[in-house]
Amino acid sequence: MIAECLVVEVRVSGDDCPLAEATAATRTPVRAEPPQLRADGNVLLRFGAPRDDDLAARLDADDRIRYLHRSRSGERDTYRCLSKQPCVVHELVSAGLLVEAVTYRDGDATVTGAVVGHEVLRGVMETAGETVGVELTRTYPLREEPAPVAGRFGLTPPQTEALRAAVEAGYFAVPRAASSEEVAAELGLSKSAFLERLRRAEATLYRDLFAE
Repeated sequence: MIAECLVVEVRVSGDDCPLAEATAATRTPVRAEPPQLRADGNVLLRFGAPRDDDLAARLDADDRIRYLHRSRSGERDTYRCLSKQPCVVHELVSAGLLVEAVTYRDGDATVTGAVVGHEVLRGVMETAGETVGVELTRTYPLREEPAPVAGRFGLTPPQTEALRAAVEAGYFAVPRAASSEEVAAELGLSKSAFLERLRRAEATLYRDLFAE
């Protein structure tokens, strides 16, 4: 019998891996697939980011990065490369964290994934305690995963994407941590297109909230 599966989110700060340092220097957010540690010790990285030549230049100039490839689609770039330096995420994986995605922003990383049972979670957090700045920010049983926002409130996928990106970027924070231009760039949209999606999403949510 498989133990209870828990969805977890951890925030990593102080990591000196190439992606963390590049986002700290450029302020360009990066969304990465789970890094793959190869048998030769190199790490296969696949990630996307808003179009930013400074980010590409910094990665290309980093001696730890090899075979950097960039492809462009609209206002977003997709990258593939090898890194000679494993990141903190690999220590968490070795402890039992099943990583689904990693988002780098301003030098910090938000890692989402799952663990099988509370014992494994404790092992992951014990490992985290031995690394730089790892904090458990969210956890819940997989069977209790909240229904998708779109399904509960009738949002369209683009509206859901715009709303989620705004929340994650701190657009609604006080004081505001990201401008509409920055969130729009992360989504590969114009400012007007992003704001239109956001207003339509807000109208749908408020209509449902105040419905009699």
